[in-house]
Amino acid sequence: MASIAPADDFALSRVAPSARKPWFGIAVQRFGQVSALSQFLLGATLGYSMTFGEAFLALLLGSVILEVIMCIVGIIGQKEGLNTALLARWTGFGEVGASLVGLAIGISLIGWFGIQSAISAQSLDVLMPGVMPMWAWSLLFGLAVTAIVSFGFIGMQWLANVTVPLFLVLVGWSVISELTRHDIGELLTGPAPGPTMSVWAGTGIVAGGLIVGAIITADMTRFNRSKADVVKQTVVGVTLGEFVIGLAGVLLAHAAATGDIVAIVTSSIGFIGLIIVITGTLKINDWNLYSSTLGLVNFISTAFAKKLNRVTTTVVLGVVGSILAAAGILSQFTGFLTILGVAFPPIAGIMVAEYFIVKRWRGELDASRAVGRLPETAPRIVPATIIIWLVSAVAGYVITWGIPPVLSLVLSMVLYVAAGKLGLVRGVGRAVTAQSADVDAPATTTV
Repeated sequence: MASIAPADDFALSRVAPSARKPWFGIAVQRFGQVSALSQFLLGATLGYSMTFGEAFLALLLGSVILEVIMCIVGIIGQKEGLNTALLARWTGFGEVGASLVGLAIGISLIGWFGIQSAISAQSLDVLMPGVMPMWAWSLLFGLAVTAIVSFGFIGMQWLANVTVPLFLVLVGWSVISELTRHDIGELLTGPAPGPTMSVWAGTGIVAGGLIVGAIITADMTRFNRSKADVVKQTVVGVTLGEFVIGLAGVLLAHAAATGDIVAIVTSSIGFIGLIIVITGTLKINDWNLYSSTLGLVNFISTAFAKKLNRVTTTVVLGVVGSILAAAGILSQFTGFLTILGVAFPPIAGIMVAEYFIVKRWRGELDASRAVGRLPETAPRIVPATIIIWLVSAVAGYVITWGIPPVLSLVLSMVLYVAAGKLGLVRGVGRAVTAQSADVDAPATTTV
């Protein structure tokens, strides 16, 4: 999973019109977010449990859900020029609620950290069989990434510049090498190699695979020049990423009769592919851990007015993620995406319902936007929002019919609008906004 922006990008201010960028460049960034190892793994997971046609439909429906969320939330971000962390304060969540959103994102990124550490551990075990057990490789890889994040990022940008194109070459090479050994017609029409999965369940995990990125869409779209640019970059970037990488994973899973990424890469291009997988995972995981640390530090700072040491927090979260990898979180990949697919859509539902329908704090955004500043105050906490978020997420998880992400999204909007009509949407406490770019310090003062 691609992470949120680095800390120095979270200025407590609006993006000026002069800083807006062409849509195509941001579309490339969006494509880069989708075209990652996790998307390849998602495609293989679908392909192992679905026919090609069913997997295509799941990718299509999941992509539509993601793009609708991204476009609507992105348009809000484009109009206001605010990143998600700030925008959430005046779109239903208040200061503490916005920090809870950041914490939820951080927790999800630690899950991704564990999953991708486990993938690299599998690769290392294949490269050096019998040297140590898989759980030990998981711990070793996770702790190595933790050390890198704790002591600096020198060389990581270079590594990213090298591994991203190499990964795309890996996908192309794998597809060509493996598919030339099989009849394409049989792969397109054959049955699922493994236990079957319904299209609705597949749609849910497709949505879960990128739902965190959808929620933080404003981090990108605040730099867009128009609403049309938001739509164009979203449709182009997400559609290409989902279908190019996702369907490649589906076909390879059918060809290799497995959903195991390491087995697929080994069978198609061997050890070189494994090395690229390891370096690519390293490139992704450092930012997963860094952004997770940022979310936890800012949550504790906002909610409890206590400043954590970033290095210490990084080490603790890195150890947690490494233990998750060693404990076998990779085997829970589908369940992990299912939870993400119902926990995060209500965030978007609440933001949209507040901004376009209830408008409890819309006036403050409009007035401050006119002068290019942030609203002077924000609600400290909005209890109704937290309850609606939890109820909608639980309902999406326990109700088995339909598409869970859509259910949790729509339910959150309906409940928030109803709460607004009943006068239940109200802030408790008031926080004075500090117009500052220092994200390590509390951004507001409670009064």
